[in-house]
Amino acid sequence: MAPKLSSRQKAQLAWLETLPRKFERVAKVIELLAVNQADESQVRGLTRVLDELKAQGSGVGLTVLADSFGYMGMLLRRGGGHQTKVRGLQEMLAGARTNFEGAMREVTAGNPTQEDTPDAPDDVSP
Repeated sequence: MAPKLSSRQKAQLAWLETLPRKFERVAKVIELLAVNQADESQVRGLTRVLDELKAQGSGVGLTVLADSFGYMGMLLRRGGGHQTKVRGLQEMLAGARTNFEGAMREVTAGNPTQEDTPDAPDDVSP
């Protein structure tokens, strides 16, 4: 029997299921950056995608993933060495994928979140 998910977990799961395709797109643009074949519009598009993922992740309560995407966007905008930027983006993408796997395990476990469980009544003396 499948575990029962809360509405918050269902929203998180629905968003998480959209990420594998976006990870592929991000990886593709990072690869193009690595071989100096990415044009400015692709870089701007990647920045926009990362900003959207950050906002969406924060919206569904997955702040660890949202922070990963935020750091990637910040690094992409920052000046500095091209190879350093590419290497950082590759490492951050690997970290985001790891965070994604952890979030999927946590959400699909079906354990009620702290917000979903009723609070224990305070110890009140009669």
